[in-house]
Amino acid sequence: MKTQDIINMQRKIGATPDGFWGPQSIAKLAAYLRKLMPKVNPWPKPNQAALTAFYGKPGDESRLVNLNVTGLGVKYEGKAVKTIRCHERVAESLYRVIVDLSKTHPQILAKFDGCYNDRPMRTSSLPSLHARGAATDWNQAQNGLKMHWPTVAVMPLEVMEAFAREGWKSLGALIARDAMHFEATS
Repeated sequence: MKTQDIINMQRKIGATPDGFWGPQSIAKLAAYLRKLMPKVNPWPKPNQAALTAFYGKPGDESRLVNLNVTGLGVKYEGKAVKTIRCHERVAESLYRVIVDLSKTHPQILAKFDGCYNDRPMRTSSLPSLHARGAATDWNQAQNGLKMHWPTVAVMPLEVMEAFAREGWKSLGALIARDAMHFEATS
């Protein structure tokens, strides 16, 4: 984002509009997104015990469903996606986000990078939320794991807002990198 875009975003979230994205802006954004979330967040805490109690064991495919996204503009490597394999407990919520984004940010939906993937977190031996079908990635090429958001990564704030309204966390908002990643945790 350009400096003026960052200043405008800082004004929107209640941060000092100085064009510098640092700890104060990150904290203000986290508070701003929390206010958009449901009063009672439907998702588990992000620790392994709570995740297993809520979603089941990582890699357990018995609770995955094929979420029909036909006609909503979701594409993977340029090809239309008909279904997204996700956990049954996140399917309705994810569908609402995708429908919302199909109206406002179809360019993001056209760059789907996955949901269910039985693997550990990239920086850990612990299971990823993807291994439970409870995380999704969008536009990895411009919002990758090590790309600082919002100075390098380009995930629109409105996409983070759409996920927040359903209680999902945005790593881009929380840690200012990995802006492609959204997860159903509280």
